[in-house]
Amino acid sequence: MKILHSSDWHIGRALFEKKRYREFELFLNWLLQTINQQGIDMLLVAGDVFDTSTPGNRSQEIYYRFLYQVASCSCCRHVVVVAGNHDSPSFLSAPKDLLKALNVHVIGSASENYKDEVLVLRNKDDLPELIVCAVPYLRDRDVRVAQPGESIEEKEKKLIGGIREHYFNVCELAEQKRKELKMEIPIIATGHLFTAGGKTVDGDGVRDLYVGSLAHLTIDIFPSFIDYLALGHLHIPQKVNDSDIIRYSGSPLQMSFGEAKQQKNVCMIEFDGRSPAVSLIQVPVFQKLESIRGAWDQIEKRISELLNMGSSIWVEVIYEGEEVIGNLRERLETLVNGSEIEILRVKNNHIINMVLNKKFEEECLDDLSVDDVFERCLELNEVPVEQRAELLNAYKEIVISLNEEDKLETSLEIG
Repeated sequence: MKILHSSDWHIGRALFEKKRYREFELFLNWLLQTINQQGIDMLLVAGDVFDTSTPGNRSQEIYYRFLYQVASCSCCRHVVVVAGNHDSPSFLSAPKDLLKALNVHVIGSASENYKDEVLVLRNKDDLPELIVCAVPYLRDRDVRVAQPGESIEEKEKKLIGGIREHYFNVCELAEQKRKELKMEIPIIATGHLFTAGGKTVDGDGVRDLYVGSLAHLTIDIFPSFIDYLALGHLHIPQKVNDSDIIRYSGSPLQMSFGEAKQQKNVCMIEFDGRSPAVSLIQVPVFQKLESIRGAWDQIEKRISELLNMGSSIWVEVIYEGEEVIGNLRERLETLVNGSEIEILRVKNNHIINMVLNKKFEEECLDDLSVDDVFERCLELNEVPVEQRAELLNAYKEIVISLNEEDKLETSLEIG
């Protein structure tokens, strides 16, 4: 049996207000071709299908058209989709009964009945061939009951215990089902979370999932009898603890200029009995990104080289020279005028460094995360250093809860 593991599509995401629908369509067309060329039996999407909890009509059209094409025009027998932290659980799950008729299985949120997350998939002869523990992104409220007056440490302990218990219960049901079937078929599990040691890059948009050290979960929360663990949330393709069978597939598109040089992949898992062989299939680059940094002569030289390529390139420029250039963007636009190069972002580090001693008053919000903004506020208000860590944790908790409330409101509107 051949399985294709992907995640973090973020359909609808823009890059500095530049729409990327064409890239999403090209990727999914390529994915459909790859499914047929490789003879894939099951596609597994480990969260963050959409970039927001309220995807626009075009984003939905791209997604549902792809699912229809997989069901009607490919060799793929099953598609399993779990929600990520960017997805609205109810929005993703709303058409699940209809999609199930196409052998598309959608798990939008954690269920009180753990059996709902255990899928037994069958081959063309209607015999069981795979068990999937389809665990979506686990929200705080899914696994922990909040108590007044809890410390950060107490919250962390209860949260990690709740996540561990959830995986144990779901996977234990899967193991029981395998024993009932009396068949040595594989068990695979999904997760949308941040494991300890996971790699990220600046600007990739990977949000904190939990407050405190729980942003990084250790792999001992997963039962050892899982034959493959398909993870989502981190955009860099990577193994966990150097294990071939615990992997992040990574995002299929370069989601930020920080990812511009990354080779994107999908993971193909071929089972011989319960033994998986994992290989990576490289995803083509559908829109070239380039980050250029340095003094003006270095920037000008690199742009000249890009112009000679004659292809469509989206560019970020980070100026680090000593010369004061007040019209940096105008100079850059003059250089690329009439070409297929587009300057999406310009950052003048010389000017930023000049104003840093003025309490950050000239910083651009585009360059700051929500945490950075709060830290600037603490600095400006001269909050004692020893109080800042606790205040920052409380602030992060509020931000995470607001993100989840947005998705809950979307779910209620759909319901």
